[in-house]
Amino acid sequence: MPKLRTVALVAGAALLARRALRRRIQASPLWPMPALEEPVSGRPRSRALTLLVTAHEEIADGVVQLRLEGHDLPRWEPGAHLDLVLPSGLVRQYSLCGDPEDTSSYTVATRLVADGRGGSREVHEQVREGMELTVRGPRNRFPLVDAESYVFVAGGIGITPVLPMLRALTDRGAEWRLLYGGRTRASMPFLEEVAKLGGERVTVVAEEEAGLPDLDAWLGELPEGAAVYCCGPEGLMAAVEERVPGVRLERFAARTTAGGDVAFEVELRRSGRVLTVPADTTVLDAVREELPDTAYSCAQGFCGTCQQRVLEGEVDHRDELLTDAERGDSMLICVSRARSDRLVLDM
Repeated sequence: MPKLRTVALVAGAALLARRALRRRIQASPLWPMPALEEPVSGRPRSRALTLLVTAHEEIADGVVQLRLEGHDLPRWEPGAHLDLVLPSGLVRQYSLCGDPEDTSSYTVATRLVADGRGGSREVHEQVREGMELTVRGPRNRFPLVDAESYVFVAGGIGITPVLPMLRALTDRGAEWRLLYGGRTRASMPFLEEVAKLGGERVTVVAEEEAGLPDLDAWLGELPEGAAVYCCGPEGLMAAVEERVPGVRLERFAARTTAGGDVAFEVELRRSGRVLTVPADTTVLDAVREELPDTAYSCAQGFCGTCQQRVLEGEVDHRDELLTDAERGDSMLICVSRARSDRLVLDM
């Protein structure tokens, strides 16, 4: 029985270590440590919190879940996300997939994207239990609305914002059904919980077993007054949006376009400079050639760090953050472009 005894000792040590981490949180009178709210072109950033990573575990093939603990954390609603500031300074957005009533911790999960921009790899390979990370939020651009019934389509890691919605709707006794797809069952996080939660209301389609899901059949006859939600790869969301124009979408990356971008001119009014933004260059990159200290973070249209006031011109907004009112006089220069030949920015 020596192997069993060794396993028990290791498990006991891990439990004691986790309890010690929690005691660190409870013992500190400064926890959590709020950062000052800094204006970004007139828009205050969400309050920053420093939280402790108390769990870092693989919950499916290529998917890591983080538990971030603090004290008296802001409450959130299903569909909300956090801005996670990684040790390198990169900022990435992750949907909250834990319990909204838990004010002592936040839970997020991320899939490793081998050919991505580095954020997911950093979470998988460099973030560890015992580290402190800064987060901003929560914020919600994917809220659960009141409806007669609900239809969900999730692909892979796209289940993360949907899962708290399913729990909430089940508690309410609301009508819902879910189509959950992925490459393999082993790569689909929370699959067991989702199956238990929904029973026959859940249809699981693993590509290695049955190919791609039949969206025409699934979305062909929607219930009257149903709210339709989708989160997953861009191709899946585009296919659902084509079939259901009013679908509510949650993206993990900036909206892609079919091409056709053209060059345009940008005047930086306060700096007295005029520059050309080529068709294959972002406004942010062009501006930083002239003003290297221009602030930015996610470069994907999510965090708002690069928001700038627009004095003249028509903007092609491609961000996932600004409200319609904010888009009237500002833009996120990391992803948005010009519809007119010229933009004038208050820079």
